[in-house]
Amino acid sequence: MTLERTSLRRLFPQSLGGQLLVMLLLALAITQGLGLLLLTDERNRAVRAALGLEAAGRAANVVLLLDDAPADLRPSILRAANSPLVRFEVGSDPDAPHDSADADFVLGQVRQILDQPDRDVRADVHARPLDPFPMPDDMPAAMRPMHQAMMAGQTDPVEMTLSIRLAGGDWLNVTTMFHRPGLQLSPQALLPLLLMAVAVALIAWWTARRVVGPMRVLAVGADQLGRGLDADPLPMAGPIEVRETTRAFNRMKDRLTRFVNDRTHMLAALSHDLRSPLTAMRLRIEMLDETDDSIRLKALVEEMQAMVEATLEFARGVARTEPSAQIDLAALLVDLVSDVGEESATLAPTQPLLATIRPQSLLRALRNLMDNAVRYGGVAMVKLVEEPGLAVITISDRGAGLPEDQLEAVFEPYVRLEGSRNRDTGGVGLGLAIARTIIQAHGGTVTLRNLPGGGLEAAIRLPTG
Repeated sequence: MTLERTSLRRLFPQSLGGQLLVMLLLALAITQGLGLLLLTDERNRAVRAALGLEAAGRAANVVLLLDDAPADLRPSILRAANSPLVRFEVGSDPDAPHDSADADFVLGQVRQILDQPDRDVRADVHARPLDPFPMPDDMPAAMRPMHQAMMAGQTDPVEMTLSIRLAGGDWLNVTTMFHRPGLQLSPQALLPLLLMAVAVALIAWWTARRVVGPMRVLAVGADQLGRGLDADPLPMAGPIEVRETTRAFNRMKDRLTRFVNDRTHMLAALSHDLRSPLTAMRLRIEMLDETDDSIRLKALVEEMQAMVEATLEFARGVARTEPSAQIDLAALLVDLVSDVGEESATLAPTQPLLATIRPQSLLRALRNLMDNAVRYGGVAMVKLVEEPGLAVITISDRGAGLPEDQLEAVFEPYVRLEGSRNRDTGGVGLGLAIARTIIQAHGGTVTLRNLPGGGLEAAIRLPTG
């Protein structure tokens, strides 16, 4: 049952327009099918009523003739009244034992023609599960096409038995059999259904386009916002619910942009303001006699200045001021590996792969990751592969790796990969934070994992669109 549901779900359209079209066409098919059944039933009733009334009218006229004619003329009258579809006989007992509910219209017709409301008339209409009524040999050629058309439905025949008491006490028994007409579909009958289906498809397409178009624009805008791409506010279009959603998205985008810019400017201003006193402190220390205290104080000032420079670098990574461009990632990695040096970095053979990025920002992020791989693993091995909608860049080393509980913590600002405060071995702890900020601004992700054979691997996934 679960597999069947999964298969049906896969066959069902996934787009809003396709689902709307399927539902409307399904509703049209159900309503038209029910309407066709009702119309067919009414048609059957009308045909049965017409055939029954025709037989009832002939029977009533035969009764009038038999009541007024001498007894020796009755056989001649009955032979003249008989036809391949209606049989007339005179007997002492009625063949219709009781009246059926479907025979009221026949009884009323007979009594109306006879103008005798008290005349004893019985009628029985019932279905007979028999083979199709055979075509009599003596049927006129003109009636054969009509008989064949009536028999074409291959439905169970309907038999009507009518018994009318004659003036002399005998009963006139009339037997007729006809078939319910089958379902007859013609081009003229299918044309309205086809026109309605086309109209429903056009309406569904127009409705889906009116709804799906703004929603698709909203999805693109959300993706651009997640990747830090500058874009104008989304246009207000579509139904009122979609317009309200777009308006809320535009407000959210403005708030987020203002919040990020304010934080970035504050961080950059603070770091910039710290440069002046640090520079003055360094100049004064240079003027002092060289002692152990002056040497330690100079190292602390240089470390603080390095932290300020790294903080400014981090702020520039968040600022997102660089315009985006479509760049070949394979060529970008070739240049980056060449800058790092063939003895420190290698690039696996790869095919050209285009992606919309901010080149300088991404270069800064990748360089930080490669510097960490070289610093702690001796060599940076770079590989570029393509996945559906993604470019995956992996940078691995041959180092000792990291404890599992630190694979995520090292991306936090000022967290270092090793415990010493020596800037020659560990920096200030902003390199990975800057790299993740830039990559996330591109709408991508960066994760670390320990390799089974030793070493650490950084996996960067970037959308190519």
